[in-house]
Amino acid sequence: MRTSFNIPDAVVEEFDRVWQDEGLDNRSRAVREAMQEYIELHSRLEGLSEDVIALVAFDYRHHEVIEEIHAVQHKYQDVILNTSHTHQGEWCLESLFCQGDGKRVRELTYQLRDFDGVNRVKIMVLRNN
Repeated sequence: MRTSFNIPDAVVEEFDRVWQDEGLDNRSRAVREAMQEYIELHSRLEGLSEDVIALVAFDYRHHEVIEEIHAVQHKYQDVILNTSHTHQGEWCLESLFCQGDGKRVRELTYQLRDFDGVNRVKIMVLRNN
């Protein structure tokens, strides 16, 4: 299947550098592998059990989404135990230490990913009972 994507040039250039450094044969192979990893991550998130301990880390542009970020954090305060915040140039880096219902932690992660001003959201599950 052929398809097309709208991706910033800088991201494509970095992606091309990485897959070439890894010695892959072509961009299509690298995109397939990246898509498979994305699907595996989603499957792991969907499989979270009732009680988890996790760290959710994300970076964002403060002036673009701070009100929305705060609203989401308040909505999920039942699973967010504490937060840490630091500045990295024009970006803010935030980490949320979470404990509780895996479904709620998964929803929190998905909501944070939904903002244009958020660059990346990563979750590290420390315990999944």
